[in-house]
Amino acid sequence: MHLSAAAFLFLFIGVGLVGYLAWLAYAVVMSPIPLPYNFKSVLVRWRATAATVLGVALVVAVFLLMQAMAAGLEKSSMNTGDPHNVMIVRKGSTAESSSQVSREQLKIIQYWPEVERDAQGRPIVSADLAVIISLPRRDAPGEANVTMRGITSQGIQLRPQVKLVAGRWFNPGHREAVASVKMARRFAHCDIGQTFKTGGTELTVVGWFDGGDTAFDSELWMDADEARSVFDRENYSSVLARVANTNAAVALMRRIESDKRMPLRAELETKYYAAQTATAGPIKMLGTLLATAMSIGAVFAAMNTMYASVGARTREIGTLRVLGFRRRTILASFNLEGAILAGLGGVLGCLAALLAQWLCVAFGVRFGTLSFNTFSEVIFQFQVTPPLLVQGMIFAVSVGIVGSFLPALRAARLPVIAALKSV
Repeated sequence: MHLSAAAFLFLFIGVGLVGYLAWLAYAVVMSPIPLPYNFKSVLVRWRATAATVLGVALVVAVFLLMQAMAAGLEKSSMNTGDPHNVMIVRKGSTAESSSQVSREQLKIIQYWPEVERDAQGRPIVSADLAVIISLPRRDAPGEANVTMRGITSQGIQLRPQVKLVAGRWFNPGHREAVASVKMARRFAHCDIGQTFKTGGTELTVVGWFDGGDTAFDSELWMDADEARSVFDRENYSSVLARVANTNAAVALMRRIESDKRMPLRAELETKYYAAQTATAGPIKMLGTLLATAMSIGAVFAAMNTMYASVGARTREIGTLRVLGFRRRTILASFNLEGAILAGLGGVLGCLAALLAQWLCVAFGVRFGTLSFNTFSEVIFQFQVTPPLLVQGMIFAVSVGIVGSFLPALRAARLPVIAALKSV
């Protein structure tokens, strides 16, 4: 099983946290201080408690939402592609927009035996042209780069996850385009029947498609040969070929690699798009940095609350020592109280993140960012996954334990006589 560095870190922290919580539970069970004592003390100082819980909730919510953005970006790329398709691009290119496949090379590829054929005996191949165009935003000033994909007649058949939801597909040989629903909601002039100018030519939008939460949700499609004419391109950007099975895919990739006439490279379409997830890296890093900075504040908030709690309960702590409770029991009790407070904040933070995701889905809100591979806008949505929620709870409880450790240690070390004499 593959684990990312972040997941491994949280797993390591989680194992350590579980071990420490087990020790706390052991200390509490062996010489228990009644839990109602902790709950009542929390309720008495409800203002400080609420501030700490809300502070931790805010940190957890920000952490989860930033990580959920990265997860949404990764999902859009990971969902894209069919395991029976092989993507062929120029060797050395990092994206289709910087790749070129000539028409002579396309003719050679079409007749290779590894390529599947339809009922009429035609090779199931789509030669695509991917270009970056500029479109004005619908609800904001300025323009943004988007991907316009020209596909041949079999391009739609090779992408079964893409469904037409309104209007019709473009007619080959016509200056027509079809936009994804998400693109139409984000950019102007993409409603059905409207036109937009690009490459010195006006294109009419004749339909909307749903990309099924894939990278195609960030594209507009048109006829490949019309696209070559509009954008004055001699060659295609890539070739997508259907193969019968994995063995045929491997054979096709080996053939391309060994053919000296073809300075091309081939890989499974799913693998190609899975590699386009580098855009999520900076967002993940930003989320981690924000959460780290904010967690320092949350640790101090928890520490402040627990120090105030220890100061207000000095005499009670002395009484507990006289009654026979051991230092480690008092340490565990106060530490556990901090963990519970932060745990409540974690639950609230998780609920806030889920609520934000629900609102985005309910109101059709989508987010966009610049892809470092294509330099065009990528549209995505929050993905608050169960592993992220677990990470959020581990993060919250860790903040509580770290923040309450020193106050708990002070409470455990209070001299009995001095504690009993305090006012």
